[in-house]
Amino acid sequence: GLWLARGLLWGSGNDAAEDYPDPAVVTATNGTDQLSGLPVIEEGDLPSEARDTLALIDAGGPFPYSADDSVFGNREELLPDHESGYYREDTVSTPGESDRGARRIVVGRGGEYYYTDDHYQSFERIDR
Repeated sequence: GLWLARGLLWGSGNDAAEDYPDPAVVTATNGTDQLSGLPVIEEGDLPSEARDTLALIDAGGPFPYSADDSVFGNREELLPDHESGYYREDTVSTPGESDRGARRIVVGRGGEYYYTDDHYQSFERIDR
């Protein structure tokens, strides 16, 4: 599955499970994710192209863009702080765009998923 495929790319190392957050989304009463403080979006409420990208991630590819499955640096510091290489990103295609567009799914090594439709200016935690 996803983590086996990504584990081969990321290397299994000696990372203990407790080093990473529980990937379960715990929604606070105000509709935000308690881990990240970000708004929560249900997988079924994502655009169909984002659900297609999640299916590709789950399958381990193949990804349509050469920049997919690359390290996401979290330079905007909107996602929880982790070591370099913790996050990977994949393109969500945008109909009518001639390039990669602004939509991405970012996956944390601990199994958490985030969606941005504005090229990292904001994120939502995906509840899957």
